[in-house]
This record gives sequence, C-alpha cells and structure tokens, in this order.
Amino acid sequence: MAESSNYSLSKHCQHWLDKFLLHLQVERGLSPHTLSNYRRQLTEIAALLALDDWSGLTPSDVKRVLTTAKRQDLSARSIALRLSALRTFCQYLMNNEQLFTNPVEGIQAPKQGRPLPRQLSVDDMQQLLADNTDDDDEGLRLRDQAMFELLYGCGLRLSELTALNLSDRQADGTLRVTGKGSKQRILPLGRTAEKALLAWLKVRANYASPYEAAIFVSKRKTRISNRQVANRLNKMAQLQHIDQQVSPHKLRHSFATHVLESSGDLRAVQELLGHANLSTTQVYTHLDFQHLAQVYDAAHPRARRKR
Repeated sequence: MAESSNYSLSKHCQHWLDKFLLHLQVERGLSPHTLSNYRRQLTEIAALLALDDWSGLTPSDVKRVLTTAKRQDLSARSIALRLSALRTFCQYLMNNEQLFTNPVEGIQAPKQGRPLPRQLSVDDMQQLLADNTDDDDEGLRLRDQAMFELLYGCGLRLSELTALNLSDRQADGTLRVTGKGSKQRILPLGRTAEKALLAWLKVRANYASPYEAAIFVSKRKTRISNRQVANRLNKMAQLQHIDQQVSPHKLRHSFATHVLESSGDLRAVQELLGHANLSTTQVYTHLDFQHLAQVYDAAHPRARRKR
C-alpha cells in the first residue's frame, strides 16, 4: 500500500475529505488526534484503490481494502478502525449526494478480542504514590505527585489531565474536566489529590510563563505534553520498584476497578469515567462472575434462599 505521506489525492477526493474532516471537527467536536486518524485511514484507502472520485467506491473495493489489511498482518482492531472510518465517511458522502448506496453496508469487520490492561493492586498504588522519591527539583516532584494523584484519584484520561486549566479547579473542591467530544463533567477531588494539587499550585508560578493557563507545565514553562507525563510516570514507577509497566491508562483502569469493587455501582463509575455508554464501562472494568453471582443471590427475589 502506498504511504499516505507520499500519495497525493485527486482534487475531487481531497475536496470531499477536507469537507468531511471539517464536519467532524465542527459538528461532532472530535479531537485533532481523531481527525488525524481519519485523514490517515482514508488517504491510505484512496492510495490503495488509486481513486479519482469517491463516488466510484464499490463493495468490491471495500473487500479489497480488508483483504490487503489482512495480508499486511494488521490487527483485527486496526482493520475495524479502518472500516469504521470508511463507513462513517461513506454515510457522509451519501448525505451530501456524492454516493447513492453505501458500499460498506453489510460488510463486517473481523471479530476482535478486547484485552484489558492489568490494573495495579491497591497496595501497588499506595507504593507508587508514596511521597518518598528523591527528585533533585522539589517543584517538579510536587508537580508529578499532583499529576499522578489526579490520574488515579479522579480516573482521568491522559489527554484530560494535560488539558486542565487553572479555571477548571472549582471553589467547592471539584474539578471541571473536558473529555471526548468536548463533553464536560464535574468530578470530586479526593482529600489526597486535593492536597497534592494545592502543594503544586503554591510553587507553580516559579515554573510557568505568566500567561500560561495550564495547571501542569513542563520545564519550558508551557503546557506539559502527554509524552512527558507518561515518561515521568514510568520513571516514578521504576524509582518506587513497581515490578510491572505503568502507564497513565493503567492508573485510570485501576481507579475504575477499585471504585467498582468497593461500591458495585456501575452507573456511578460510568459517570466518573465520562463514558457515553454503559457497555463501555462494562468492558473497561471487570466484575468477575463470582461477584455478579453474589449480587444476584442477594438481590433477586427468585434467588434468595430461605434462612
């Protein structure tokens, strides 16, 4: 398959791709990262099929895209993402009378497993967040402590953490978070997370540019990047002798698991995580069958046993 960076779309194909991406940005509020993924997937499809006009797409073309992806040993998840991007784009073209039938209709993506990341145990989390690291820069140590307390204490996505602004910290001890699709939610700040955040904010002015709105900044005095946060977390895990790889997503997963195990309230976890659909939360967390059986036995009138 031709590389998207080396392939030039026809004028007509580029025009409709640009209109589609603008629609996703303005109407659906998708992130730059998601828009970049759509652009890459659709450009690679156009390169493979040597398209001059999107209206020429056929079901045979779609099957060819899937066959080529399989030959390239792409994962089932990657193939599904490619097909999803094409399906969404074709529906947009139909809505704008550039296609009159959807060539993706009826074509199924390969089945994919949904492996879950291992969560850290409560003891591992206590060890990771123990405030005993030996960082030469006290301010950066306070910053890192606050970042990781928020990731675990609030179940934030990495992008949500780095996007936090000073104005997002509310006077009532809550945090305003902007998630996927620019949807906002208000999260409670736990005692430990709030204490760590306040400690960082006391010294933040020494590290941030005067007009920088971000809560968390790098040595360059501007908003910290996702990669920097991940690198700092990995370094802290090594210093704290955690014997497994630790990522920001694993802290979010640990948050969901620990709250769900303690409360059993799936709906509350859904709200805290910012999931639009409950099914996402059910997959993301992992109630074991034994726990579900215990809940059923205790709650269902037909399951209760006579004492």
